[in-house]
Amino acid sequence: METLTTVDAVRRWRAESGTVGLVPTMGNLHAGHLALVAAARERCDRAIVSIFVNPLQFGPNEDLATYPRTFEGDKAALAHAGVDAIFAPSVDEMYPAGGTSLTTVRVAGITEMLCGSRRPGHFEGVATVVSKLLNIARPDVAFFGEKDYQQLAVIQRMAADLCMDVTIEGVPTVREDDGLALSSRNHYLDGNQRKEALAMSAALKDVVARLRAGQRDFRALEARGWSQLADAGFDPDYFEIRDADLVPATEQTGVFRVLAAGYLGRTRLIDNMGVDTRVAAAG
Repeated sequence: METLTTVDAVRRWRAESGTVGLVPTMGNLHAGHLALVAAARERCDRAIVSIFVNPLQFGPNEDLATYPRTFEGDKAALAHAGVDAIFAPSVDEMYPAGGTSLTTVRVAGITEMLCGSRRPGHFEGVATVVSKLLNIARPDVAFFGEKDYQQLAVIQRMAADLCMDVTIEGVPTVREDDGLALSSRNHYLDGNQRKEALAMSAALKDVVARLRAGQRDFRALEARGWSQLADAGFDPDYFEIRDADLVPATEQTGVFRVLAAGYLGRTRLIDNMGVDTRVAAAG
């Protein structure tokens, strides 16, 4: 496995033959990231993982300085997983103009709801760094987890709108045995918060089951999910029922995506679950 730190080095590596799968990460890897790696290795001839804590996607009061950086452990895990190369650039390598970018990428509409309305500028930072990574590595396929479903939708929209020659592939959320979605921020939780965090996946599962059973009072279902979060100790941020394209659900919606976010102490957690009620209806 090669460790590359410059744009030129990645481009030389990419010049070799074969299809390439890219897994963009900010490091502090867990089994969810490794599931993306497995998908890349299965789909493509070679797999490259980027490790870069992107300052553009952190707000002024967010955890950029304390975001966990575990490069040596990440490197060992990726070598064991059979990754062909790591791209681990410095901030100056990615943003030569003083650690920022005069050119940014904004995907209108989809970034102004849900997490986007709570974290101004976040998705602009995500879209900008991902567009740079796609231009640098020129992968055939780039892999993103469905855990951050809105991020996946933003990147898919960006790639389509900008006619990027890449397939953006979503990979299902990886969960602990008790249902908690894997996240690099889970390590911020203390013992009690770790137990309280289970309320998020439980609330999502409950509402998904009710949608599958035919309930369509969306406002009541959202209020139910919100209350379950609050009762468990969350400071809820949102609990919303959307369609697969993140448009608010209607009576005609067949494929739903239920999304939630909230704080436990200072830690913000997100999760989502999907359900295709057309399958149930057909059955």
